[in-house]
Amino acid sequence: MRWWDIEPVLALERELFPEDAWSAGMFWSELAHARGAGATRRYLVAERDGRVVGYGGLCAIDATGDIQTIATARDQWGTGLGARLLTELLSAATAFECREVLLEVRVDNLRAQRLYERFGFEPIGFRRGYYQPGNVDALVMRLVMRPTTESAEPSASAEPSASPASPVHGTQGNPTHG
Repeated sequence: MRWWDIEPVLALERELFPEDAWSAGMFWSELAHARGAGATRRYLVAERDGRVVGYGGLCAIDATGDIQTIATARDQWGTGLGARLLTELLSAATAFECREVLLEVRVDNLRAQRLYERFGFEPIGFRRGYYQPGNVDALVMRLVMRPTTESAEPSASAEPSASPASPVHGTQGNPTHG
């Protein structure tokens, strides 16, 4: 994700999460930590026919990754795009040498919970009233990453990678990335 992706991401964010959408400032703040030698974030977008159809973000601190956000346009539901985004974020967690990855998901978002379970995430608790202003609880889930070797992937390695139909690209602490 780059600065020019923020406006289309915000439009999708507001459509999908009208009550608790992230602000532009939240995305700007996250992207500020996604570049350079000390980067602790990985944010990406998926595009189809020049339109942002999905996005996701990961924060990694002290060997723990946290999926900050992940979403796909409604017309992309059931296409595997969410799985491709999650695969990319888990690859980033591996690059950050995370031993575990956490996330919060709305208790009423069963579609997302099933996706995370397919990747090996397990429920570990709740955050009461986490999503405001709707006062909706969050289910906290965790994936324990397998020990890494040169060829090892996270538990989600069986999921497909990004396809040309919906390229996924992002920004990480890579000074050569435009």
